[in-house]
Amino acid sequence: MNAKVRNHLSPISAHPVPAEPVVASDLLAWYDVHARQLPWRYRPGERPDPYRVWLSEIMLQQTTVATVRTRFAEFVARWPDVQVLAAAADADLMAAWAGLGYYARARNLLACARAVVDRYDGAFPDEEAQLRTLPGIGDYTAAAIAAIAFGKRAVVVDGNVERVIARLFMLDTPFPAAKPLIRRLAETVTPAQRAGDFAQAMMDLGASLCSPRTPDCPPCPLRSHCQAAAAGLPDGYPVKPPKRARPQLYGTAFWLEHQGRVLLVRRPDKGLLGGMRALPTGPWTDNPPGLADAPDAAAQWHLTDRRIAHVFTHFRLELALAVARADGHATAETHEWWPIDDIESAGLPTVFAKAANLGRQ
Repeated sequence: MNAKVRNHLSPISAHPVPAEPVVASDLLAWYDVHARQLPWRYRPGERPDPYRVWLSEIMLQQTTVATVRTRFAEFVARWPDVQVLAAAADADLMAAWAGLGYYARARNLLACARAVVDRYDGAFPDEEAQLRTLPGIGDYTAAAIAAIAFGKRAVVVDGNVERVIARLFMLDTPFPAAKPLIRRLAETVTPAQRAGDFAQAMMDLGASLCSPRTPDCPPCPLRSHCQAAAAGLPDGYPVKPPKRARPQLYGTAFWLEHQGRVLLVRRPDKGLLGGMRALPTGPWTDNPPGLADAPDAAAQWHLTDRRIAHVFTHFRLELALAVARADGHATAETHEWWPIDDIESAGLPTVFAKAANLGRQ
């Protein structure tokens, strides 16, 4: 570890600072026995597929492994390589992404696939700097692809790694201010060899033994190096600032039926849930907007007492449900009538899937 980082840590680090070779070797020995079996991981002796590594990393952003495990298999069965994905229709991809959340990832997924085909003839670049120029690939994803897919020494830091490092070095700096220091400290323990396995081992450790609450320290392969464990305070790290309350917003979802079909709209490409099919909705405001911006002013709208609650990253939303029957057909390019009996295939985002379930009742 360099002197600058060591001096920064000296006021809080009574426990010896772990050395990279020992940390890496102990963790990799544990990983060789306890690695999670995941559909996007490669077996010893196999060459990793950069496409599968990239796809899994994008899908895993803000989404649980349990959810991605099944959806990943569906994706690679339908789009087995980057060339096939690049040729996919936008609407098909957005519908397939429904339920995974953070829909900008789906738009970037297509843009990235097309960029890899156009710029690199369908072969992902193996350098972090080049990977970061591709749509939807930031520092973490570029490092993960470089390390896991290409065996490059890259420092891969996700939420699990942040937690392991914060406990390993017992960092008193609260998040998010601690993030730059955590990355520097992660670099001090990242080995030159098996960097991809090391990154996945850190993630597995954070997802299992070194969990956010009640970490299981006795069997941890890094226990002898961990300053928080030595102090008996592992669940006190990382230090987080007080949570801010999410604002509460209100809106109305409109269920408009016509001859066994329901009116759906295509949301604008930019913004929340961009490019997704959805039920029409009025403004989302601090107070319930009632029937404001109903899609068919001539329809006899009935504002029901049914409500849909949904939590987004930065706010909570409560949607009232308004229902009506229409006499005509939608003509706008962003509108379509969808069979109610087949509404599941529309690929509605979760909040509107909840509304559709209520609308059919």
